[in-house]
Amino acid sequence: MLPPILQNLRIPVVASPMFIVSGPDLVIAQCKAGIVGSFPALNAREKEGEPSMLDAWLTRIAEELDRHNHANPDRPAAPFAVNQIVHRSNARLERDIEICHRHKVPIWITSLGARVEVNEAAHDCGGIALHDVINNTFAKKAIEKGADGLIAVAAGAGGHAGPQSPFALVQEIREWFDGPLLLSGAIATGRAVLAAQAMGADLAYIGSPFIATEEANADPAYKQMIVESGAMDIVTSSLFTGVSGNYLAPSIRNAGMDPANLAEADASAMNFGGGSAKAKAWSQIWGAGQGIGAVRGIEPAAERIDRLAAEYAAAKDALSRL
Repeated sequence: MLPPILQNLRIPVVASPMFIVSGPDLVIAQCKAGIVGSFPALNAREKEGEPSMLDAWLTRIAEELDRHNHANPDRPAAPFAVNQIVHRSNARLERDIEICHRHKVPIWITSLGARVEVNEAAHDCGGIALHDVINNTFAKKAIEKGADGLIAVAAGAGGHAGPQSPFALVQEIREWFDGPLLLSGAIATGRAVLAAQAMGADLAYIGSPFIATEEANADPAYKQMIVESGAMDIVTSSLFTGVSGNYLAPSIRNAGMDPANLAEADASAMNFGGGSAKAKAWSQIWGAGQGIGAVRGIEPAAERIDRLAAEYAAAKDALSRL
């Protein structure tokens, strides 16, 4: 059974945290529309000697969702989540954990390594911890280290996607794990959300379609490229972060490179410190998943979620009549 915090969502969807793109505006819109909104802690840029931006973001999100809930008791907002990059290059991790613990963040999403202390911090403030994985071995390690649930990042997902088919990945995890399981990988329609549940996941984990929303903190050209692109425009490469990820080929060409002839990076090149020269150099290389062919225009996040909900209901109805 799902933990209470993941029950009673409008549709079984968690919006994935996207580098730069996900911020308070998008998270608040997603939660008000009935799905879990999320953002990476590292998106809240921190400057020494200045008040914490992460602290300010968490305060704003909590206050706005609280106002919404008081005004709409019959249609409360969904909870929100914060993503922690636990890779050793993240020098902010300890401080960000403290801030999230103080704000009693309800859902913690961890990436690039499972850490016991992060899970313990989540539990200590009454939250749950979900860890994203690309294979069954990593899934078992995450649960051993105290994660409450798993996010299966399968082939076709945006960002640091895994190479495995969602059918294979979910099947292997479900052989031994009956806890909360989310699935990521080219999910962009309500029908795909239902398909994720049919194969054994509890919820869908959706990112790329929300890049092309009014609230997303993305370059207008990035949003338009999402609208104009499809699965054939997605290229997989480790060059840009040291970890294999999926990117828009047109953005790579715009940066003067050939998407068909990209060098591979050594995993030791990974750096998630938030302000490295390499990160700035690749700032116009834009990530996306293979499901973007379903995105037809730029619109408010609430309208995209309305469409997902309608498609999900229609798909359930259609299946019931087979």
